[in-house]
Amino acid sequence: MITEIPSSSNANCFDFALYDYLQSHHFSSSTSTSCFDLALDILAKLEKEPVFGCVFKDVEKRVRLMKTCFLYVKKCRRRRNHEALLEHDYEDRCNIMSENLRRRIICFRIQDVAIRMIPDLQSAYFQYIHSGYRLYSENTESAITRSEEKIKMFLETDLKKSCTAIFIDYYSPGDPRLVMDLITCLLETLDWVLRVGELRDTIRHRLKLLRNLIGFLTMQGFECSQLTDLLTYTVVAAGCLISICQFYRDVDEQVLNRMESEICQLIHEKINLLDLQVRETFVHVLTASKKQPRSSYDLALQKNEDPVVGQFIGSLRDYLMDLLGSYASFQVPVKDQILRLHEEIRCLGILLKQEEKLGDEMKDLIGAVVSDVAILTFSLSVNEIKEGLPKEIDLAVFHLHKVLKYMVAEVGHNYPLKSPYSSFNYPRPNELGCMDSFLENLKELARCDEADDSIGFQKDRIQMIQKNLVFLRSFLENIKEQRYYNGKLQAFWSHVMEAAYKAELLIDLALVGDKCEDSLDAVSRDINLLKIDAPEIHNGQTQRVNKTSLHIPSQLAAAMHDEDLVGLDDEVETITHRLTRGSKQLDVVPIVGMPGLGKTTLAHKVYNAPSVRSHFHVHGWCRVSQTCSKHSLLVQLLCSVDSRSPDEYLKEDENNLANKLRQVLLRSRYLLFLDDLWDVEAWNLLKKSLPNDANGSRIIFTSRYQDLSLHFEPNSKPHHLRHLTDEESWTLLQRKLFGTKDCSPALSEVGSQIAKLCQGLPLAVVLVAGILATTAQDSWEEVAKSLSSIVLEDEYCMKALELSYSHLPDYLKPCLLYFAAFKEDEVINVRRLLRLWISERFVQQAEGKRVEEAAYDYFMALVNRSLVMGVGQRTVGGAKACLLHDLVHEFCVKKAKEESFLYAIHSWNPLCLTGPSNPHRVCVSNTRELKIWELTLICPNLRSLILFGHVHIEHEEEDLGILLPKLLRVLDFGNLVFHYSFPMEVVLLVHLRYLALKGVTYIPSAIANLSRLETLIVKHPRFGIELPSTIWNIKTLSHLRVLYYHGVWPMGFIFPVENLEVSPDLDHLDSLDLTIDDSPQSLQKILRKLPSIRRLKCMERLGRYCNEILEFDSLSQLESLYLFRFHGCGFKFPSNLKKLTLFYNGQPWSEISTIGKLPNLEVLKLLDRCFAGEEWVMKEGEFPKLRVLKLSSLKFRKWTAFSDNFSHLEKLVLHRCKKLEKVPSCLGECETLEMIVVNYCPKSVGDSVKQIQQEQMDMGNEVLKIEIHSIP
Repeated sequence: MITEIPSSSNANCFDFALYDYLQSHHFSSSTSTSCFDLALDILAKLEKEPVFGCVFKDVEKRVRLMKTCFLYVKKCRRRRNHEALLEHDYEDRCNIMSENLRRRIICFRIQDVAIRMIPDLQSAYFQYIHSGYRLYSENTESAITRSEEKIKMFLETDLKKSCTAIFIDYYSPGDPRLVMDLITCLLETLDWVLRVGELRDTIRHRLKLLRNLIGFLTMQGFECSQLTDLLTYTVVAAGCLISICQFYRDVDEQVLNRMESEICQLIHEKINLLDLQVRETFVHVLTASKKQPRSSYDLALQKNEDPVVGQFIGSLRDYLMDLLGSYASFQVPVKDQILRLHEEIRCLGILLKQEEKLGDEMKDLIGAVVSDVAILTFSLSVNEIKEGLPKEIDLAVFHLHKVLKYMVAEVGHNYPLKSPYSSFNYPRPNELGCMDSFLENLKELARCDEADDSIGFQKDRIQMIQKNLVFLRSFLENIKEQRYYNGKLQAFWSHVMEAAYKAELLIDLALVGDKCEDSLDAVSRDINLLKIDAPEIHNGQTQRVNKTSLHIPSQLAAAMHDEDLVGLDDEVETITHRLTRGSKQLDVVPIVGMPGLGKTTLAHKVYNAPSVRSHFHVHGWCRVSQTCSKHSLLVQLLCSVDSRSPDEYLKEDENNLANKLRQVLLRSRYLLFLDDLWDVEAWNLLKKSLPNDANGSRIIFTSRYQDLSLHFEPNSKPHHLRHLTDEESWTLLQRKLFGTKDCSPALSEVGSQIAKLCQGLPLAVVLVAGILATTAQDSWEEVAKSLSSIVLEDEYCMKALELSYSHLPDYLKPCLLYFAAFKEDEVINVRRLLRLWISERFVQQAEGKRVEEAAYDYFMALVNRSLVMGVGQRTVGGAKACLLHDLVHEFCVKKAKEESFLYAIHSWNPLCLTGPSNPHRVCVSNTRELKIWELTLICPNLRSLILFGHVHIEHEEEDLGILLPKLLRVLDFGNLVFHYSFPMEVVLLVHLRYLALKGVTYIPSAIANLSRLETLIVKHPRFGIELPSTIWNIKTLSHLRVLYYHGVWPMGFIFPVENLEVSPDLDHLDSLDLTIDDSPQSLQKILRKLPSIRRLKCMERLGRYCNEILEFDSLSQLESLYLFRFHGCGFKFPSNLKKLTLFYNGQPWSEISTIGKLPNLEVLKLLDRCFAGEEWVMKEGEFPKLRVLKLSSLKFRKWTAFSDNFSHLEKLVLHRCKKLEKVPSCLGECETLEMIVVNYCPKSVGDSVKQIQQEQMDMGNEVLKIEIHSIP
């Protein structure tokens, strides 16, 4: 056993046997670091080993800590006055042994640990290089274990006692960098030891501030003697932290909790950077730094390889965030000034990133400004925060703003910097809807206490703006059609919209503490003048103009009608059968699909087919224009029926024409072809002229709207026209290019590739054929490379999509263009899309519907118009995902940019951006190239930022945390990874409604600053996400979701359960993924605070046994429930529940009757041992509305049921039920059954399913499909 080295606190017990200890180890006066360097060199090589590399990396961090402690102890010197900023026990101190000898003993002990490790490390290294750079488990683990034991002994004895005493009782060495290295090593250790959370981030921020302050002062040429107080405070803080820290996580939960509790106390009592004495120390050295020669700073900046200044600026921001988070009750004007100061520090950080563009004078100025900013930051006292800042602080912030403005102007000629209010390139789609949203926000401001303090003296002005805009909104509604044909009205419209957007911008900036140069008074005056001018403008422009029809150009019509029909014989046959067979009643056959798919061509082919012509006595057709008239439709139909000239009918009135058509069709089997219907109006105009003589008459029509026929024939089933296959596209292309001739072999490969790029659209094939017909054959490769843009740029294809867009209701236009924010060919989750629409305020809540339901109606309107394709169905109805055809996506991208709605950035080059000035919405597809701080410079008014990128993207910390545009409402970080820590800059985005980020494991208490937040999504968490108690204060929260969690176990948010009785309810929370970290009883307390919850996932993390009843029946809105674990618990469910998933619950089958009695249950998923027992006996009358049933990994053998248990069952899925013998035979009587899927079940189960299918076929039901896979 090695004898413990006495510290200064127990020197009176010194044992002279230490001298013998030193002699026995041949202690020399050498204090070389060569043993550490050798160990670190070996470890650096072993880190590359694929299996054990990460373990050696951890050992390396600890060896580096040992080396730093060794150098510190070697070079430090005793403080003459035995006082420190942090107290230590000096009781009964004696000077039995000399200080130098004591430090030499400690140094030797540290060296000894390293020396004893080296043989094991060398052995592992030799094995590594002689075995093909691989290590064998047994020998390597032994070597690592021995090394870890030696280091652990040092950490738990020498470091925590002897070295800690040195840190507390001695002056720091002459080299401040040793102190910085000590803090860096301690930070690495804490990252491993402390659990991820707010505590770890807090201690890290404070230690980094101390380290970065020392680094900033050192690079300006400060001597160690000038930094004595700062260095002493820093090292003593480190010593106190080391004394209570556990350096390995292989300790029990109780020890870890005690350590974190002690660290929390240390933060508040000893490492409190808000303490007056500490702040005075900081201000003193920073004030002295301003007296340093500026040239020394410039030289240091040039030589500095590490971003010392940038790191210090980042620490100042963290300090201000700590300040904001610590004192939530201070006055809003004070908060505004702190936010303003934070903004200036952020600006300084941006300027520093332009270092290569800075001249010597500017570099000198930056050094002075950084010192001024730091002095100003550390001058803020707690009392001032609570009572209000003095005028000198206001003046200092104002002065700082002026200096930074000058610096930005100096750098600006090298960079496209923009002022937040320099450009008002407002988005054009649904302008009135945007004004409605702004007016609604003004109403909220009037009710909001925050607004009273933030914009105080301007409140009356804002009320006046609101009143005038309400008047102007009504006026614009009256002229919205006329303005397209009257230049003065259009100009007036644009002036009003620009003024409204400018007012919104200035008010939003005021709410984040920015007192803009463009005063709200000026904007208010402009709006008032517009109100005065409105009646005069209207009176002078009274002539009403009818909207001109938007006809497709004749060339396009020809292209659509004249192309040959290729490969759609099956489609022709299907439609022909629908026309010539079936019911004798008048019937409608709709052909629906997206523009350019060939609907009209197919309909013409069928209409003119001999079998169809001979089947019907009368044939007629008409083309229904976007703005059709009854007179025009009747004339077209009559002319096509009797082949007369239109002149014979044009002079007749509508009633006469309608009677003539009816007489022609009466008692005849007729076929009418209505081409390109846009809405139900055309049918309403014609239906009285269409007799139903029960003789098999038919009406065939084409439309891009899928549900149009349901408005006038509820039982009609639309025929969805499919895309061409690649082979069919190539056949059509050859036919258009070569007629009956064959394509030359030299062109076959590239020609086939071009046909494939047409995406199965006949219109695209025809348009491309026209391009190729005038292109040299040796240039076809170039056509293939640029095909997508060529097709889209063609006026005909663009016109088809433009026509669809122009005919959309205004409220749907932004919804469609928002697809430009997603990647091409991306399968988009519908719920995510709807939440984004809602957060953007595209969706107006309809009477009697939730806003989510209204949003889904918007979505289905786009689907029915064949602009969006649904992918997959949810078990409780509705589309699960969607995507866009490439042509539609390209149209959306271009139209969104053209209308200043959204700018999609594919390759990040800030100097060459060609998008709209100061855009409102930006999506970046190549996030790896993005510098967010550059984006902030170019787009200061940005309201929405959506990032895409590779699966895992890591950025430098200083690039992530500091540069988010402050007016953001929607922020999706995509795949940017934050290494578990929350990006604190986000909590300053007070307008934020939608936030999605990846990898964080806790939410800070300052999240309450986001008082408008509605949706919070965390992707790819590795643990449950801890929520602070302040989460209950965000009254607007609607969705808390966790997506794409790792492994089998689901993850969720961990709600705080302390003081729930005094916390407000989350009245609007609709969807929640919840993890219970305490006991199931805490779930009950949380649920009482969530009265409106509709979709709920509950996970019990620790899997403890419980025999209580969990009551969900009080949740009157709950429709979907997922329960994971809660082993042994019973449940009470609400009667309105539609979907239930149980996972690992371990209940007896007798308890399932509780579920069977639910009157509205449609989907039931019983997964992985949620029920235990050999037999499931269903009772009569249970599961009256069940549509979908999934059974997975259940160990039951017999399943007994009655036919009424499956009266509505549509789908049955059996997965890994390896003991099940067969399915209930009564399934054969189920008339609604459409699908049975069997995976990894006994063969007897598959046989019983086949028997069910045969019984269904015998009953005449050919709908039932079965899938049987991997029967063992």
